[in-house]
Amino acid sequence: MLSIKPIYLIGLLAFILSSCSSIDIFKENTEMPVRRPYSSFVIINQEVGMKEFKSEFIDHQVQIHLQEALEAQGFVYDREKPDLVIRYTSNEDPRKRTTSNYSTPYPYWGYRVWDPWAASRYMNPNYGTKTTSYELLQVIVDFIDPTEDKFLMTLTGVTEVSSPKGKDKKVLKTVDKIIESFLADLPQTPNSEENS
Repeated sequence: MLSIKPIYLIGLLAFILSSCSSIDIFKENTEMPVRRPYSSFVIINQEVGMKEFKSEFIDHQVQIHLQEALEAQGFVYDREKPDLVIRYTSNEDPRKRTTSNYSTPYPYWGYRVWDPWAASRYMNPNYGTKTTSYELLQVIVDFIDPTEDKFLMTLTGVTEVSSPKGKDKKVLKTVDKIIESFLADLPQTPNSEENS
């Protein structure tokens, strides 16, 4: 019994890790370097009513989350004359993945002697395979300097969503990672000015 438990735990850990998908952030569209600190912003989607997610609820959550995350860093929302213009889009791509439940197509050599139908089951190309649906999700956020009318950067967060139930949480975690990445590129955030 004791020798089975560690193997069971390793299998369970591998399953948990494989079911959690990571969030990767990619940076592109850098038309100008980030030279100055920014203190105010506007979210274009919010101002002109652009909906970029299939779900209106998730779209609204992204707007709120972006605004709250930046305001928590000391930025001020300014519709009139912002230092920074933010625009987001999404790409929600449904996909399928086929996995195999056994390591070899012929797992029981000689088994045909005892069960003549076993070989036909194991030789079936669909035997032991499982197809699951998931969504490849991209959250794309443009950070634009309105004075220069150039992109500071476009940050794309890429992740997988296996269930519609937890999609909103996954989207908001991706937005958090994007904001983190943007703030890391700023020379000095408004909060760091106040603290010095």
